[in-house]
Amino acid sequence: MRNNNLQNLQQLLGINFKNLYLLQTAFIHRSFLNEVKSNLSSNERMEFLGDAVLSFIISSYLFKIRPKDTEGDLTNLRSFIVKTDSLAKAASKLNLGEYLKLSKGEESSGGRASIQLLANTYEALLGAVYLDGGLEMAQKMVERTLLPNFRDELKIGPPKDAKSALQEITQERFKKSPYYKILKTSGPDHAKTFMVGVYINGKMMGQGQGTSKQEGEDKAAQKALKN
Repeated sequence: MRNNNLQNLQQLLGINFKNLYLLQTAFIHRSFLNEVKSNLSSNERMEFLGDAVLSFIISSYLFKIRPKDTEGDLTNLRSFIVKTDSLAKAASKLNLGEYLKLSKGEESSGGRASIQLLANTYEALLGAVYLDGGLEMAQKMVERTLLPNFRDELKIGPPKDAKSALQEITQERFKKSPYYKILKTSGPDHAKTFMVGVYINGKMMGQGQGTSKQEGEDKAAQKALKN
């Protein structure tokens, strides 16, 4: 990892780290530590912290700008913003994948472009920003790199998700709810993928794959709606 790369990233973020070690640690994947003998730490603890900080920042932001929303409305909009695909998209725009320190195996399997790894890295970076500059700097990062991707949704709320739409249709037509079942899981623990099927009246109506059970269910629901 080259320091001039880190300087470029800091310029993109509009943030100057006081402790460069925190920034470097945000990009150390645990697979890398299996191949090197060092006292380095992986980015997993920062990812844990960044996840909590992100949830608070988005919750606080939505609470302020959408005073008429119910708790359920705020929760749905937050979930729409804080999801794997959204974080991975923000990470891609920052080219976070190129800074990752990975094992040779993780590298050869396309780890730098993995949606799950990119989303995790975004959270780890946010955790590092919070540790180095506090909540104000973390808010600055989120407002600059994530929230601009949701201008319409922040004004009018999230679009109805596929699972909700399918639920309404099946209740209206069949007086029953769709049933979701995990068909297969694959990949290592830190980057699992889930194949999910959705059934209506015992018949499979769609399959979907995602990096979480929820994402797999949503994609299966999308297929079912098309069918």
